Amino acid sequence: EVQLVESGGGLVQAGGSLRLSCAASGFTLDDYAIGWFRQAPGKEREGVSCISTSIGSTYYADSVKGRFTISSDNAKNTVYLQMDSLKPEDTAIYYCATGLAGDYDSVRPRDFSSWGQGTQVTVSS
Repeated sequence: EVQLVESGGGLVQAGGSLRLSCAASGFTLDDYAIGWFRQAPGKEREGVSCISTSIGSTYYADSVKGRFTISSDNAKNTVYLQMDSLKPEDTAIYYCATGLAGDYDSVRPRDFSSWGQGTQVTVSS
């Protein structure tokens, strides 16, 4: 069974850092792309980053380029999102999800199938 579990969220001050983890089971990371999404109250869910380990491809939304870094540890079947220079507008529930492996130039929720439960990130000013 495909399963994703996010962890690592919390409360940080603006300018701080967090590392989110997405632990996958029921498949190997090469089988899919893994996307990170976030949703704040009253806003649409938006794509943040994505990795396809089978082809070594990554994607970042413009809003997080230069601040967030996606990576993977295939031995642990885990994808990470290192979040640096956090801003209050980064506050949201963060989700990871599976999509078709490939080279993405955008990350849309409708293109991803299996979702984790989310982890809350709150950035205070």
